[in-house]
Amino acid sequence: MKGEIVIKNIKDILPGFLVCLILALLAIYIGKFVPNLGAAPIAIFLGLIAGNTFFTKAIYEKGSKFSEGDLLSYSIVLLGGTLSITEIFKLGISGIVFIILQMIGTIAITIYIGKKLKFSKKFKILMASGNAVCGSSAIGATSPVINAGDSEKGLSITIVNLTGTILMFALIPIAEYFYKFNTHETSALLGGILQSVGQVIAAGSMVNDHVLEMATLFKLVRIIFLVFVVTWVSKKYKNLDSKEIVEDTETFLEKEAYKKRKKKLAIPWYIIGFFILCLLFTLKLIPGELSKVFKFISGKFELIALVGIGMRVKIKELISQGPKASLYGLLVGISQIILALLLIKLLKV
Repeated sequence: MKGEIVIKNIKDILPGFLVCLILALLAIYIGKFVPNLGAAPIAIFLGLIAGNTFFTKAIYEKGSKFSEGDLLSYSIVLLGGTLSITEIFKLGISGIVFIILQMIGTIAITIYIGKKLKFSKKFKILMASGNAVCGSSAIGATSPVINAGDSEKGLSITIVNLTGTILMFALIPIAEYFYKFNTHETSALLGGILQSVGQVIAAGSMVNDHVLEMATLFKLVRIIFLVFVVTWVSKKYKNLDSKEIVEDTETFLEKEAYKKRKKKLAIPWYIIGFFILCLLFTLKLIPGELSKVFKFISGKFELIALVGIGMRVKIKELISQGPKASLYGLLVGISQIILALLLIKLLKV
């Protein structure tokens, strides 16, 4: 029985995964002709085009989701086997303080803008957590805590992913103008603003390998704070629409399942895996040759994941919500940039 389930899951994942794999290989090929751009942003663009034109059917959903989520998680874990813990310390106290203040500021600004635009409280919270921490993953972790509906969850994921994709390209000239691509400051800007790990990796790869690695570290440390954000949301909004929750929950078992989801708060498994491999590499328990293999596989997983991220940004869904939702994402993105530039200057990150 279990074997049949596994086979069925593989069959469900295969169509979308193969599309992501082929487009990732195409991105690598095209990237050779435009080395200044690189394969990563091309992969997202190809995914965005494919997911909104030829591959819109439900058959590709599970494969693109697997590529965006699981493969990117494996890529992050393998990346840990290529970095020493001493690299993490390079973030410094000012770097950690920057991450905390940037997250707090993003949450406050996102909720404030959402209030002015008269969006629902649940939608504002999902937008705040998605922009402040790690995009879709943060929204997925926060939505059960506030019992958000599928429409609110889907729209917030669409806007956050699209905003992050736009910022991924917009931040490159900003980093060049303000910081001349200085590693630490550029990494803080990319890792402190961009919504998903994939977007950070893609943007970092457009600068250089040093920025790619450090920006990823900024982002991973930011993701660690997800547990605090979800805990805060759980406590602050524990009575949010409590009457609605009782009315919408038909059985006792459903109510209990909802309570369990609220209590289930944990650091994502791939962050733990990343730091375990990072520790092993620091202790020289991972040979240099094996570390190179990890880096190679991690890089290829990243590209496939970036195609998946592009495929899952649905332009039709965004357009159907009208200009107000797009305006919300745009205002939040601009606010994040201004806040980050100020904090980097004040904290001398």
